Amino acid sequence: MAQNQVAQDQMKQMSEEPTIGKLVVDAQRDISKLISAEIQLAKTELKVSVKAGGIGIALFAVAGFIGLLSIIIFSVALGFLIHWNGSGLDLHWAFLIVFGVYVLVAALLAFVGFLSVKKVKGPERALAQAKQNKKAFKHS
Repeated sequence: MAQNQVAQDQMKQMSEEPTIGKLVVDAQRDISKLISAEIQLAKTELKVSVKAGGIGIALFAVAGFIGLLSIIIFSVALGFLIHWNGSGLDLHWAFLIVFGVYVLVAALLAFVGFLSVKKVKGPERALAQAKQNKKAFKHS
């Protein structure tokens, strides 16, 4: 009977130890979860960068439109400059002042747009995590 009990204990210990197949399945599941988590991290980082880039592009578009308007104003001011008629602050100077204001507004919007686009980054944390995982898999 004592031998029977010892044999049963050995069988119980063997059945509790994981098999190679179970270990492979667990490793595949863990690797799949890890890759999914890295993809989700990259998506999250890119959403933030794309939003900042979109705002920057919109500000560039507005700056371009205002620049176009300033060219039109400059053209009108140049026409009135040729038609010089009077003393004091003439009409052409008034148009040139408006032109200058539009140019300053366009320059300000372009600068803000540049700063916004400069904030766009790649998924740095996801890439760093992927490199760490690659090193860990090479060493194991």
